[in-house]
Amino acid sequence: MLEKLFGGTIDILGAGLDGLSQRQRAHAENVANADTPKYKRFEVSYEAKLQAAVSGGQEAPLSLTHPGHLSLGPQGLSQFRPELKRVEDSTLRNDGNNVDIDVEMTRLAQTSLTYNAVAELMKRKMIGLKEVIRGS
Repeated sequence: MLEKLFGGTIDILGAGLDGLSQRQRAHAENVANADTPKYKRFEVSYEAKLQAAVSGGQEAPLSLTHPGHLSLGPQGLSQFRPELKRVEDSTLRNDGNNVDIDVEMTRLAQTSLTYNAVAELMKRKMIGLKEVIRGS
């Protein structure tokens, strides 16, 4: 129903908020473990997967003809999931930790600002829906 009113915008914004929320938790965990020996930082990537989910996954969509077939990626927003991965291939210090506190704090601030902007867009969409319902 909402997809018909807003063309899926609310679903897209919600998926973006999910990705940003997971990214913010990962950065917070990285900051909390900045002094933990052998700790390897986490990263969350979601932008490319969200773009693929919005565009339907592929330029020429494939169909699954058997339940045992594997999906080649998200076919839509309902299958979108942000990707959390541990960065193992770098070390900044002798104790094996690869967290740069300055970089993590900057990324945490950027993620927070982006989250607030997307949340504001979601809020404005909801206010618009409320006005349509009220007939304002």
